[in-house]
Amino acid sequence: MNSFNKRTALRIAAVSMVLAALASPVAWLVAQEKAEQSTKLLATEESLRLLRHFDAIALSGPDAEAHADSAANAIVGGLFDIAEIYDPRGKKLAEKMTRDGELIEKLLPAHGAPSYTSTFYESLELPDKRWILRVFVPLQEASGVSGAAITGYFEGVRIVPQWQKDQMWENALTAALMIGLASLLCGAAIYPVVVRLSADNEQKAREVLDSHISMMEALGRAIAKRDSDTGVHNYRVAWIAARIAEKLGLRDKDMQSLIAGSFLHDVGKIGIPDAILLKPGKLDEDEFNIMRTHVCQGEEIVVGIGWLDGANEVVSGHHEKWNGTGYPRQLKAEQIPLAARIFAVADVFDALCSRRPYKEAMGFDTAMGILEKDTGSHFDPGVMAAFRPIARQVFDRLAECDEEEARRLLEDRVRTHFGM
Repeated sequence: MNSFNKRTALRIAAVSMVLAALASPVAWLVAQEKAEQSTKLLATEESLRLLRHFDAIALSGPDAEAHADSAANAIVGGLFDIAEIYDPRGKKLAEKMTRDGELIEKLLPAHGAPSYTSTFYESLELPDKRWILRVFVPLQEASGVSGAAITGYFEGVRIVPQWQKDQMWENALTAALMIGLASLLCGAAIYPVVVRLSADNEQKAREVLDSHISMMEALGRAIAKRDSDTGVHNYRVAWIAARIAEKLGLRDKDMQSLIAGSFLHDVGKIGIPDAILLKPGKLDEDEFNIMRTHVCQGEEIVVGIGWLDGANEVVSGHHEKWNGTGYPRQLKAEQIPLAARIFAVADVFDALCSRRPYKEAMGFDTAMGILEKDTGSHFDPGVMAAFRPIARQVFDRLAECDEEEARRLLEDRVRTHFGM
């Protein structure tokens, strides 16, 4: 199992556990609400049944108190721990309690004479954590008839027993486990779909990236041919720049932009006339000014091409100098993008160490001497500090390196930093 598949499996399992954890309190609240509603309905039906049995619905006659007392005795100890019956004016006619009811009676909030017109209940938690339900039922001879006269009131208090709490907890736990299991089963069902889609997406992304890199190489080769070069310089400087950037800790998008910009640094030379670009001798001032425009022309080429936007930092800044004497904007020090400062070291080092039609390759010590001399004026001292420890290794690796070998070196860095 690769890292993506493993992460996907772990995330699906984590979501399932979270859903189960969230389901537990929700299931508890639902179970509590159902228990309260069931108790209210049962209390209403049972109390009315017993009150009718003991002729305690119409509580206005001379025997009202006796009937209420008999009904309260029958009601308490079963569903309720406290039973109270009132006449229509709110006068208490009977009150009966179990032993537990007597213990909690003083802990209950007091209320005035009853005057409500519909059944309701209160859910309370006592200081000792016991759960209490208080049910309030208006009594009517014509029960369920809208507007019927109220003939009395019944109020019952139930201490919810531990077995009922345990049952609610079991219901909540069962619901949580069922949701968790359902989530896991759904996750197991969608896992292969997610993995397949991810693999397809990754394959498509690789194909797009590969086409971008191929296009970058084709454009780089076109520039090299236009400039009467073999193209090896582009591979070499991009590889050297990547090595320096690795020492400086560049990663991901920054590294990708540096590699693309280094490879295409001279893309603007496509717009320079052959008479100037291919002139064998030294350029005069006017010709040199035209040659300098390759930077701005390069910017115009790469900006707006989404995947090449990052290359603009090198394309636009590779002729700037640390002391501000470069071109085209005379940027100074850290005003110059880091990618351009890295490339400047790589570009000059490779130019000095490479054989060209107009010069022989310099030795390592000579080339490094020139770079050291220009550190602080042309080159960023921080970039040179990163390059110095690897310079000899870079020189030896590139010695007598042909274009194909240089291409393989850069391809290795591309695969590492472009996720291929």
